[in-house]
Order: sequence, then C-alpha cells, then structure tokens
Amino acid sequence: MAIQPIDLRKLDNRSDNVYEAIIAAGKRARQINDENRLEFNQLVSTIIPAVEDEFEERGNPDQEKISLQFEKREKPHLRALKELIDGELEYRYKDDEPII
Repeated sequence: MAIQPIDLRKLDNRSDNVYEAIIAAGKRARQINDENRLEFNQLVSTIIPAVEDEFEERGNPDQEKISLQFEKREKPHLRALKELIDGELEYRYKDDEPII
C-alpha cells in the first residue's frame, strides 16, 4: 500500500485549530475501529470451527477470508481524516455550538 500524504492546509481550512481537528479525527478513528471490531467478531462467531488434527495445524479458510476482507478496508485513521476534510465529521466542545 502506497503512502498518501495528507495536506494539513485542508484541515486548517476546515477548523480553527489543526491540532483540535486531529484530536477529533483520532477519536472518530477509535469509533470506526470499535465498529469494525464488533462487525469482525460477529462474523467470526458465525463460522463453524474446523476439525483440528493434533498432528496437523490448519487455518480455517472462512476465517482467513473474512480477515483478508477486513485487512483490505481503508484504515480507520485515514477514513476519519477524509470525513473531516469532506465536512462529514462535526466536532465541538461539550458546552459550545458545533465548530464545523
């Protein structure tokens, strides 16, 4: 996977403080990661475990397929930053009105 730089000027245009925007994106990334983890665990729990032989170790092909699908997804921190840049993410202080 190639490294994609993020232009901080885009974040600066979206918020008053770049550092606050990055903190908000980090919190959103944690939420996305938790959602992905729940979805993954639900899918894995529906898989019937393969019969294990004590002399031969094999992985479960269904579980490996699901794992590969999740690995190919966009990383949570990149998705959160894109949401912030595209204006889909709104954050505010607990006592204030929304910033974005």
